[in-house]
Amino acid sequence: MLNTKLVTWALGIWTSITFVVCVIYGLVTPESLHMSAFLEQVLPAFKWLTWWGFLLGLTESFLYGAYAGLVFCPVYNWLHRRWGAT
Repeated sequence: MLNTKLVTWALGIWTSITFVVCVIYGLVTPESLHMSAFLEQVLPAFKWLTWWGFLLGLTESFLYGAYAGLVFCPVYNWLHRRWGAT
């Protein structure tokens, strides 16, 4: 059985770290290799290389990860109770 709170926080933090890595990658690589177009499509109201855009993207990334944890854990726990090994 998975702890929903633990998995939710872990996924939220992981997606936030991934967002920061994508931004750093975009700063050190040529523009043709940036993830900026993808991030602007996936994260609503995100704008590349603005403080507001960075903070908003970081928050949205965390919330996407937290949502994944909140949905995944109950589904997994339900399936584990129903079909898991005894």
